[in-house]
Amino acid sequence: MVAFLSERVWFPPTRLADWTGLLAAGGDLSVERLRLAYRTGIFPWYSPPDPILWHAPPMRMVLLPECLHVGRTIEKWTRRGVYEIRFDTAFEQVMRRCGEVERPGQDGTWISEEMVEGYCALHRAGDAHSVEAWLDGRLVGGAYGVTQGRIFCGESMFALEPNASKVAFTTLARALFEAGYQLIDCQIYTDHSASFGAVEISREAFELRLRVALGGAPTCVWPG
Repeated sequence: MVAFLSERVWFPPTRLADWTGLLAAGGDLSVERLRLAYRTGIFPWYSPPDPILWHAPPMRMVLLPECLHVGRTIEKWTRRGVYEIRFDTAFEQVMRRCGEVERPGQDGTWISEEMVEGYCALHRAGDAHSVEAWLDGRLVGGAYGVTQGRIFCGESMFALEPNASKVAFTTLARALFEAGYQLIDCQIYTDHSASFGAVEISREAFELRLRVALGGAPTCVWPG
């Protein structure tokens, strides 16, 4: 049964999520609640006017250091320096672009103004970050997500030019793994995540890895 949250910051055990992964509804996107969510393997995913919906899916898509795959085309684009890769210089812009770019089979966006405000506050608190691809001074691709311990939880990415988000993401992934991050959480299966080497593991296996990753700090919290 889906739990309904109030002002008190808490979540039910993830094992109580339904077969789709839906765990709870309501609450808010405060820094305190978002931190608790990501530290316990939960993330918000909803579309207004629905209430905030919190998920802990039975299978989790993760990218491990030894599984990272960078295709030859992306390697070439990276070596050629087609895009200038920056970190945390345009977090809100990246988030808004992720919400504006049209995606096949998707009607509208789940990145509402409430989400932007909540994650920008988390960014100011030092827990949410962005990687950006720039071309001639123009933001043309990027991704954003949340860090907790030695884990990065990817939220969304966008590209306005060929391979821009892929170059940004693989550059970020290499930097994070070099700094001691133990995994990148891609949340749910997509062909896009699989193309980088991400695989599905059970919720229980993910939470075990999450607990280990929270037990230490990377050599740097974020590149740049």
